[in-house]
Amino acid sequence: MTNSPTILVFDSGLGGLTVLREVVAARPDAHYVYVADDAFFPYGHHSEDEIIARVVPLMGELIGTHDPDLVVIACNTASTLVLSHLRAAYSVPFVGTVPAIKPACAQSRTRRVSVLGTKGTVKREYTKALIRDFAQGCEVTLVGSPELASLAEAELGGAPISDEAIRAELTPCFVGDAEDAGTRTDTVVLACTHYPLLLDRLKRLAPWPVDWIDPAPAIARRVSDLLGPRIGGIAQDRAEMIFTSNRMHGLSTMLMPFFGGRALA
Repeated sequence: MTNSPTILVFDSGLGGLTVLREVVAARPDAHYVYVADDAFFPYGHHSEDEIIARVVPLMGELIGTHDPDLVVIACNTASTLVLSHLRAAYSVPFVGTVPAIKPACAQSRTRRVSVLGTKGTVKREYTKALIRDFAQGCEVTLVGSPELASLAEAELGGAPISDEAIRAELTPCFVGDAEDAGTRTDTVVLACTHYPLLLDRLKRLAPWPVDWIDPAPAIARRVSDLLGPRIGGIAQDRAEMIFTSNRMHGLSTMLMPFFGGRALA
């Protein structure tokens, strides 16, 4: 491995930037390639077979072009569906993003946890298996949000998003008596990497305070562990950002904080 390892971060859109931000903080020595598969966004509008048929060959092209030392699949939908296929097809290490049900249930005091994800993620057998294995007696409510990922993407692009639109997606996560803190939902798993983009608004619009579980810090620790100790200093090269639609995004200044202040090539 060179002094500056290459990390490729892949998502259906811009939600994976919330994972990228944590990985960059943990490994500022790396060169970053961020790929948004916006030509196929949102993944929730496609069947499981279509997503697998899309992502597996696309990842082969990206690996061939960028030769990454490690790939982060910063998307719950893709991870729960495609990760095993990618690991079977390619030798590069993959780090996935899956609903953080185990830590959420381990820390819940009221034993009521909600998982807020896309419709596809919450209905997937992978997610249900995580609940069977790690719920630890918690009552887990699965909430499939039809629009929150698109709302997060739109807000990042500067579009005005109403509180009412966000609240409609969020409200089903809150189970129990609002007046009884000992029995109501106390932990919400953000099972889509787009959702932390709206975290400040989610906190403000929540009917009562809860712990919000974002898997990004744990993903960053896993990436750093797999890469091993840092050899070089902070990488000075520009990060690369690729949209599969080849559109001009015009968001460079807005997105630089996610890349640790790096300019985008």
